[in-house]
Amino acid sequence: MLTKVLQVAVFVVLTNAVCAQATISGKVKGSKSNAVEGATVHVLNSNAVTITDAHGNFTISNIAKGSYTITIEALGYATKNEIISTGESLEILLSEDYKQLDDVTVSAEKREASLQQTALSMTSLSAKQVQQYRLWNSKELTAIVPNLYSNNSGDERNVTSIRGITTTSYDPAVTTYIDGVNQFSLDTYMPQLLDVERIEILRGPQGTLYGRNAMGGVINIITKQPTNTASGFAEISIGNHNQQRYNLGVRLPVIKDKLFFGAAAMFNKRDGFYTNEFNNSSYDKQNGFTGNYYLKYLPNQKWVITLNAKHQNTRNNGAFPLVNGVDEAFNNPYKLSQNALAKMIDNTFNASLVVNHTGNRFNFSSQTAWQQNHRYYNAPLDGDFSTLDIISIINDYGKKWNNVKVFTEELRFSSPANNAAALKWTAGAYFFHQNVPNKQATYFGEDAGYYGIPDTDFSTISTSTGKNTGIAAYGQINYTFSKKFELIAGLRYDHESKKLSVLGEYEKAGVGTIVTLPDTSATANFNAVSPKLGINIHATANNLVFATYSRGYRTGGLTQLSSDPSNPPLYPYKPEYSDNIEAGIKNNFFNDRLRVNITAFITFVTDAQVPTLVLPEAITITKNTGKLTSKGAELEVSSTPVKGLQLDYNFGYTNAKYKSLKVSSNGESIDLNGNKQIFTPDVTSMLAAQYSLLLNQKQQVKLVARAEWFYLGTTYFDLANNISQSPYQLLNTRIGVSSKHADLFFWARNITDKHYIAYAYDFGAVHLADPRTIGVSLMAKF
Repeated sequence: MLTKVLQVAVFVVLTNAVCAQATISGKVKGSKSNAVEGATVHVLNSNAVTITDAHGNFTISNIAKGSYTITIEALGYATKNEIISTGESLEILLSEDYKQLDDVTVSAEKREASLQQTALSMTSLSAKQVQQYRLWNSKELTAIVPNLYSNNSGDERNVTSIRGITTTSYDPAVTTYIDGVNQFSLDTYMPQLLDVERIEILRGPQGTLYGRNAMGGVINIITKQPTNTASGFAEISIGNHNQQRYNLGVRLPVIKDKLFFGAAAMFNKRDGFYTNEFNNSSYDKQNGFTGNYYLKYLPNQKWVITLNAKHQNTRNNGAFPLVNGVDEAFNNPYKLSQNALAKMIDNTFNASLVVNHTGNRFNFSSQTAWQQNHRYYNAPLDGDFSTLDIISIINDYGKKWNNVKVFTEELRFSSPANNAAALKWTAGAYFFHQNVPNKQATYFGEDAGYYGIPDTDFSTISTSTGKNTGIAAYGQINYTFSKKFELIAGLRYDHESKKLSVLGEYEKAGVGTIVTLPDTSATANFNAVSPKLGINIHATANNLVFATYSRGYRTGGLTQLSSDPSNPPLYPYKPEYSDNIEAGIKNNFFNDRLRVNITAFITFVTDAQVPTLVLPEAITITKNTGKLTSKGAELEVSSTPVKGLQLDYNFGYTNAKYKSLKVSSNGESIDLNGNKQIFTPDVTSMLAAQYSLLLNQKQQVKLVARAEWFYLGTTYFDLANNISQSPYQLLNTRIGVSSKHADLFFWARNITDKHYIAYAYDFGAVHLADPRTIGVSLMAKF
């Protein structure tokens, strides 16, 4: 595959060599006509980047004649995009960041473009904003992004919902990408946020460009890469519950303009939020080590070869801090009693090789990626969440089992950086192969009779091996047929093949192992077509109106082995589809001091994959038995009304109801038509106010005070709508001093120590969200 890529690359170089080369140049000044030294100037959709000199001048050579969009970033100034043509020298004026909002660049459509000129409902958070919100985990995006909810049961596998499209089966409904690599399933993704450049959250189906499991949206996480400018940081955070977080990173040129190295690492730990009254100990005590490493090589200005490796290794002494029932959770908050004590060992590794070429006729990219996750418990895990010896889960069967591996390859071609052409296009192909070997035992102890089980001291063992392979081809065009109108059209075809083998066994001391279900296998094939159609109306330079139709899908599958005879194994279930229609308007006012974006949407979900949790094995059986309609609206407002003050307000409303829903319970079919979707607050609302007092312009010394208010509406956690969380409010704050070389901040999250449900299973096990946390962070920048 790599040989073919290089052959294509040679062809690209030869065909582009004949194009005439030119230069763009300019001077970057501040609001007081002062030269801005060290500003980064980047030509969008190209590898061309440079730094301004002591006089604020920059020059980028060896590019084709034409018109380009450049983005200019400098410390203390608002980021700005400008259009520049070859042969001209442009004077660019930057405003201080406390006077103007950033002109945000995104890559949501797999091409770099201005956020406000992209016909998508999306939120983009810069590195600065990630720090301001004190985002350590992707679940903390909840309500920062309108109509987004994310949390977990304590095992750090976040279940995320956008606009009522949520994870109701093991395949996610909202897919996460980190540096272009699809975090394929709930196994292989990394929730910890480390050295982030920006986070883009796309709301609504993104099946055309992103494919499977993007039916609710996409979370795009981009980390910082090394450049010609050497930089680094060291950060220490200390908080209550013995929270400790140590970050260290460095980015530098090994050979200027040719070879670059970057590395960031984090160690984090805390005591448990929950107390186990069984032995009066901290229950969910955690620690982890995360790393992100880059090696980038530039053979010339048009080529970039990047090798990236990431890992996340966590240890969780109590991965499921759950109690039976809502009343028990609130009457005795953060207390539980479990007698089977196990540590969850969770090791994830990702690696990717990206070959990128930016040419005069077209751009080309190849990304080859490998993901692996081994998650197991080092001892029996409590399955009944009590002090009785009823059920425990065992899955430590060595490295062969519960060790998921995924290989992916994406080839992408797109139109070049030149703005002159009316047609902009992206086309590509995607391949994956996933290997999922699972082995798990459910042990029934001496108290099994409490669950009506006549036998004791035995195990049922479920062994399954899944092999999934898929291939896709996609394309999207943006055609500008007048100065004000742009047409968007896209199409994707996916084919996926799944094979699952299952084996059931009964094991008891003195009896031995008995096969209850011989090794049996089945295959299933799925196809999906994901179109997109839309129109942009550029009413003015500061106003965009758009309307789009898009489709997404979640892959189908085969059911697992369980003890429930009414749910036979290897039963195929179909893909789930979502069709979304939305219309929105994006506005910039008062010289980019006020930004207002509004979207209305309606989504139709067919063949909804409805889960049935089979106990005591805690295995989810999935069936296509539902239809869902979700409709709502979103508002995002950002402003700098006076010097030093920035206000951000986000609001989301979602009414997600099942129009058809039947589930199985105790061998009976229950009609839940009209019930609300799970993990979907009907309202999300967030107001953030930050005041910065500039003390020293040259060193960028600022006093900063920030407050955040969150409101989340009624949320249901089971399809029967029996387990719910009433509306609640949260308050966060961050106060400190920031400068060019160091930051010191005191922070507090959930100041009022509000107790609320973060996650619950449909059989009644409840997990409360994090309590009040306070701490201090010190960062040195060099």
